[in-house]
Amino acid sequence: VQLVESGGGLVQAGGSLRLSCAASGSTFSINVMAWYRQAPGKQRELVAAITSGGGSTNYAEAVKGRFTISTDNAKNTMYLQMNSLKPEDTAVYYCYAPVPGRGNYWGQGTQVTVSS
Repeated sequence: VQLVESGGGLVQAGGSLRLSCAASGSTFSINVMAWYRQAPGKQRELVAAITSGGGSTNYAEAVKGRFTISTDNAKNTMYLQMNSLKPEDTAVYYCYAPVPGRGNYWGQGTQVTVSS
């Protein structure tokens, strides 16, 4: 499984960005995908998670009501729509997919910077 993120960038506070995570390889084995983020000097933290069919989602308290996670199974792509961005959302955002019996897969990360 390979995961490639895109869509990061610099945005002013209150603005929006949409991140994408394109999956390739044995994508049929993926049941859950998630977005994590890591700010400088901080531990990596879960932002949002979704089941492969999109039937169940989970969000960190800090992003509830502002971020939306979704998938397009036809394109093997996961998205993170981020609205009302705050400076504290600044971090490297990573795509993550655990595959039972095979391991945990991470993307290379995409930088999101929110200016005040």
